[in-house]
Amino acid sequence: MVQKQDDFKKALGNYPTGVTVVTTFDKENHPVGLTVNSFASVSLDPLLILWSIDKKSKSLSDFTNSGKFAVNILASDQEKICFLFSSKEVDRFGQCEWQRSENNLPVLGDVASVLECETVQQIEAGDHIILIGQVHHIVNADKAPLLYHQRNVGEIPRTFYQTI
Repeated sequence: MVQKQDDFKKALGNYPTGVTVVTTFDKENHPVGLTVNSFASVSLDPLLILWSIDKKSKSLSDFTNSGKFAVNILASDQEKICFLFSSKEVDRFGQCEWQRSENNLPVLGDVASVLECETVQQIEAGDHIILIGQVHHIVNADKAPLLYHQRNVGEIPRTFYQTI
């Protein structure tokens, strides 16, 4: 089983993804957030997205009980934010720019996009919980996204856009 898990991690680690930080407030109204690359579009009508959280995560109950969350799609120059929110650091929000949105969600500064969502479904799947959110508010900036590939983060190379 361990070999299959290692092969699985290797295969998915070779699949480039964008990097997000998902945020909400806990029951004491403190901001909570974590780096997530298990993020995907689900539906255009209604606007739905999904992401998953490990059942062992310290912030699991914060996200499953809050009823809403924000997906902050990181910009290519936000590598430090990616690592900050994936670390064991306790005061993550004290080390970055953020604000409370009109929808009462913590949103990070200078990101490529923000999707503010209401949780509409939670699905248990193995060692994770999948949260499906209906998108109620979107902010887009004219910024390139941060990418994750084989445990590295960075921007899309300019050569990617060159035609043959």
